[in-house]
Amino acid sequence: MDMSRRGVLRVGGVLAAGAGLGGLTACSGTGSTTGGGSGSAGDPGKGNITVWSWAGPAEELRKLIPAFNKKHPGIEVDVQDIGNPAIWDKITTAMAAGGVGLADVMHIGVDYLPGYVAKFPGRLADLGPLGATEYRDAFAKGLWETVCPDGKRVNALPWEANSGGFYYRADIFEKADVDVDAIDTWDDAIEAGKKIKARTGTHLLGIDKPASQADSANFFQLLLQLQGTMYFNLDGEIMIGSPEAVKAMTLIKRMNDAGLVSDISGGWNSLIGSIKKGTNAVVPWPTWFGGIIEETVPGEAGKWGVRLPPAIRRGGTRAATVNSTHLAVAGSSKQQAAAWKFVEFALTRPESQAAVYKGKGIAPALLKAYDDPVFHAPSPFFGGKKKGEIFLEALKAPSPAFNYTGDYARALKAVTDAQTKVLLKKADPAAVLRAAADQLAEQTGRKVAG
Repeated sequence: MDMSRRGVLRVGGVLAAGAGLGGLTACSGTGSTTGGGSGSAGDPGKGNITVWSWAGPAEELRKLIPAFNKKHPGIEVDVQDIGNPAIWDKITTAMAAGGVGLADVMHIGVDYLPGYVAKFPGRLADLGPLGATEYRDAFAKGLWETVCPDGKRVNALPWEANSGGFYYRADIFEKADVDVDAIDTWDDAIEAGKKIKARTGTHLLGIDKPASQADSANFFQLLLQLQGTMYFNLDGEIMIGSPEAVKAMTLIKRMNDAGLVSDISGGWNSLIGSIKKGTNAVVPWPTWFGGIIEETVPGEAGKWGVRLPPAIRRGGTRAATVNSTHLAVAGSSKQQAAAWKFVEFALTRPESQAAVYKGKGIAPALLKAYDDPVFHAPSPFFGGKKKGEIFLEALKAPSPAFNYTGDYARALKAVTDAQTKVLLKKADPAAVLRAAADQLAEQTGRKVAG
């Protein structure tokens, strides 16, 4: 498991050139099984299928094969760890070649899926005719629309659902005499951060200020999604100059101007180093990152806590599904039915998803999986907090669907550049975001939302 779980975006590549997907509606799954690709359903009871994933997720999928084969003895499954971000180049290259060489099943991030669909029509099979629509209400709110944005094709099935989290050093909060449970809003967090910095010398949180990595706007995106919006609205119009975006960037500027933000530029090693050094009192990262903290500083068990992030406004939501991953079937696969059987076994069976969570802490989108006791056990590392229940609360909360579009990579680049100007050059948030929105409109032909 690494920082690339979310996807390291390649701006300027073929995916960034993808067209928009339009509005999001409920799916009927009425498209053809092959979705315009060169593949076919094949025999649902036998075949040899290949699955592409990476690192921890690949390992957990591999562990499911013996149980899968007891139910489907005629289907042989080869799970390959392609690596991340290498998997995105490999998928893109094969899609550009007409689907030649694609695996039967592919693990795809929410930020990549729209680009593949828009740029390479038919390269992913429509899972609706294979049986996916049976599960449309089985997943966390808002996720079905991400895999079926046009109301017709089911492009993938949700696997992982990461809610925004607020991991914190309980011992540092205690030393600063700050009650973490009293922090209701990010305004409260800023005031708490000032006390923590004054009394302990510890920063509130860290950001990759010069945007040395493509996904350095994670925190900004969390603040945006806590307001129920994203870089694009459901019609594909640009939202990065919206009042919500300005509010999010203004909060970041206030934190930085108060000396509460450390610089964690330099990628994964820099982030991990900051945790080892105790540079920051808070790590506002998603569900999956809790396991990383435990692996990084095992000797700090009991010194950490976890909760949902503060709201933007008092009484506002603390729940945001900030990223997710999916399993898709290749439109070029000659064994789509057998491939679907494995996807279905892995993602719709509560036992499968509970096993994956036990193995690597990968939070499932499948809500029924949370009936397993593993999600309700107290965590000794996080001070006895029931981490699974905390994030389940977020997944059950009302959550809008987000339209990432095929231009997500370009939007992310525009946002990170704007954030860097705010953090390093003290630029005005409203001005830089408005300019970024106009630039994105010029690049993509999209309308800036009024």
